[in-house]
Amino acid sequence: MQKLVLASLADDKAEDIVVLDLAGKSTVADAMVVCSGRSSRQVAAIADHLAERLKTDGHKGVRVEGKAQGDWVLVDAGDIIVHVFRPEVRELYQLERLWRFPEDPAEAKPARAATRRRKTPSPSPEDGGEPDAES
Repeated sequence: MQKLVLASLADDKAEDIVVLDLAGKSTVADAMVVCSGRSSRQVAAIADHLAERLKTDGHKGVRVEGKAQGDWVLVDAGDIIVHVFRPEVRELYQLERLWRFPEDPAEAKPARAATRRRKTPSPSPEDGGEPDAES
């Protein structure tokens, strides 16, 4: 199925095609493909043609979401999920970065806990402190 997906994307002039191997790393799918189209119309056409080719090839349950907007269209073919973006939207969401897995688990860095600095309030005149310059 992956060869069919990649051939369809290439035929429709999808750009910057990236395949992420999710096998054994996620229960969502075995692979995720991310690509770009130059306009909303091209994004929708790439997704439409891909869904039709998959259905013609006998793959059942192919779903397409987001086609009406054309900024980000998802084609869910079960084992493979394809995201077709306009370049600006792809840059905004950066799915490749979110779904990239290190080849060696030792390379994985633990997530840092977010730390927030607490702003220490200035003592008020009622507390025996000096009034703020803004007061």
